[in-house]
This record gives sequence, structure tokens and C-alpha cells, in this order.
Amino acid sequence: MSRTILWVVLPVLLIIAVMTAFLASDPLRSLTGAVPPVEELTVERTLLDENGIALRVRAGGSEPMTIVQVQVDGAYWAFTQTPRGALERMETAWLQIPYPWVQGETHHLTLLTPSGVTFDHTIDVAVATPTANADTLRTFGMVGLLVGIVPVTLGMLFYPALRSGGTRTFQFVLALTVGLLAYLLIDTFGEALELAVEAAPGFQGSTLVWLVAALTFAVLMAVGRRKGRALAGVSLATSIALGIGLHNLGEGLAIGSAYATGSVALGSYLVLGFTLHNLTEGIGIVAPMVKQRPSLWVFAALAALAGLPAVAGVWIGSYAFSPHWAALAFAVGAGAILQVIIEVGALLARNARDEERLWLSGTALSGIGAGAAAMYATALLVQI
Repeated sequence: MSRTILWVVLPVLLIIAVMTAFLASDPLRSLTGAVPPVEELTVERTLLDENGIALRVRAGGSEPMTIVQVQVDGAYWAFTQTPRGALERMETAWLQIPYPWVQGETHHLTLLTPSGVTFDHTIDVAVATPTANADTLRTFGMVGLLVGIVPVTLGMLFYPALRSGGTRTFQFVLALTVGLLAYLLIDTFGEALELAVEAAPGFQGSTLVWLVAALTFAVLMAVGRRKGRALAGVSLATSIALGIGLHNLGEGLAIGSAYATGSVALGSYLVLGFTLHNLTEGIGIVAPMVKQRPSLWVFAALAALAGLPAVAGVWIGSYAFSPHWAALAFAVGAGAILQVIIEVGALLARNARDEERLWLSGTALSGIGAGAAAMYATALLVQI
């Protein structure tokens, strides 16, 4: 055993030694001395209050970079930086700009470096950033409940109707679940990759999204199949609720961030749209339990698992949104949803095999199509 550890540690130490020697000697200095350093700057968060505009920026590029001037709507403005000085690669800082922003207006900002490189940032709709107090927490919590817990619970009310159906109804509902989860999977991946583009390039966001999603899928499959058999009944319903809950966490992050930046008005129409859009999620959660009679506390726990993450997401998105963390949240949700699709598909195939028929029947195809179509139709009512 000690010999094995030695042959693992030795190559690692040699690799570190070679890398250290290479960086210390810098043999490529003669080739890069006349080339200006690559500069990258990402604005991760914008705060608006009575003191003006505050930006949290993250540096990238090959060398430390300095912000020397700031323009707001074409005029140069004094600013303070915390911490001061040049920003190392992937280091963050806050820029405080005492600019008298106007409620509801659009403001364009330009950040300049000593080399003359400019970085633009636009505030589409200027609104005061919400402050963390009891009133705003309660309001945002209510929004999270309306778009998370309420629609999932309403969808679960279809459970008695689903139980009263026969074998074909069970097959159709399972296929419906596959369809709506497939739509959620594509939608979640799209959201994750879109946010990854907005993150600092140093995070390699798009690649990280795929890796995190794949790792999440592998871990959940290993945990779910640890007893050597596929999930069914309440255990499968729990996996579905978990996957939907992780998706709703990302959805809540997007809603909270959009509200805090003034790019969305959470009126009754939008809340109604989210309610209808997420209602089908409740149907998908209870579908694997149609042949069982779980107690009411099981339904309550599943509704909480699927819906409460939306509340947390709205809170976090309103006060501490970062595109790279939001992208990772969606990536985890995508991996979880993919695992659930595999498990529900396996259950659908087992039931078809037990009844000696093809699982990809007309009933199954119509269920998959109906699930995807329902998610798409209700998604048209939601615009962030």
C-alpha cells in the first residue's frame, strides 16, 4: 500500500516541480514582450441606491489590470474601488460611482483601462436594488410560493383522477411525465448555457455546465441504483420532485435577479403564467404513485421538495445573484432531470414488458407529445 502511495505522490511532485521551474524561468518572455496583455472584465452585479451605482467586477486576462476611468452616459465620473489597486486574474472588486441615476431610465457605462481597452455595461431599466428586510423577504417569499409550491400542489390534485384510470391511463401519464421532463431538460440546459456566457470567461462556464450536469447525473444514478434495482413508486416520485425542485431553484434565481434589476414586472399575468407552466410538474410527480396509496404527508413532503427551492431561488437572486453560480444551479438541475427521465422511461418499459407489448406504443407517443406540448404552451405565458 505504501509503495502504491509513493508512486502516486512522486509523479505529482515532479509535475509541480516542472511547472514551477517553467513559470520561474519564463522561456517565452522574448516572444511575448512586445505583445500587449490580454484584458477581460466582467460585470457580475449591479446595485442602485441613494449613493449612486455600484458594480461588482471580475478581472480576467493574462496580466493584472487596472480600471482608470469610468463613463456614465458619455460623461466621465469619479469612482472609488474596493479593494484598490490592480486586479489579479479572477479577482473581484466593487466600483462605487456617485451618479444620480433616474428611475426607469436606461444608463450606459464604459470602463477604461490604461491600455485604452473599454468594457461596456448597460443598465436596461434603473430601479433601486431591494434591501434585505422583513417586508421584501416576505414579498419575495410570497412570489416564490406562488410560482413553486402552489402550482405543484394544484397539479397533484389530479392524483385521484389518475388512479381511477386503467393500464392505458397509467402508461399515458408516465409518458406524459417523460415529455414534460424532456422539455424541462432542454429548457434548463439552455438557461445554464446562456448564463455561462454571461459569466467571467475564466470560469469556462459552458464546459463547466456540461461537466456538472454529467457528474450530477452519474451521482444520482449511482445513489438511486445502489440497491441494484430501478426506482419506482414513492422513491421515483421523490427523484422527480428533487429534479423539478433543482430546476425551480434556478428559475427562482432568474426571477429574483430580473425583479431586482427592473427587467421584469411581476404582475398577476406573469404569476398566472408560472402557475400554469408549473402545474404540469405536479402531475408528473404523482404519476409513479398511481398504483399506490401514499399518506397525505408524502404528498406534502413532495410538494415542499419541488416547490420550496423556488422561494430560496427568488431570495438569493434578489440579493446575491452571480451568473456563474446560477449556471451551476441550472446544470445540477439538468443532471437531476436527465436521471429522472431515465428512471421514468425504465418504469414505462418494465410495465409494457410485463403486459407483453411495446413500450413505444401510440399511447406512449401521444403522452410524450402531450407533455412536451403542454410545457411549451404554458411557457408562452411566461416572459422574464
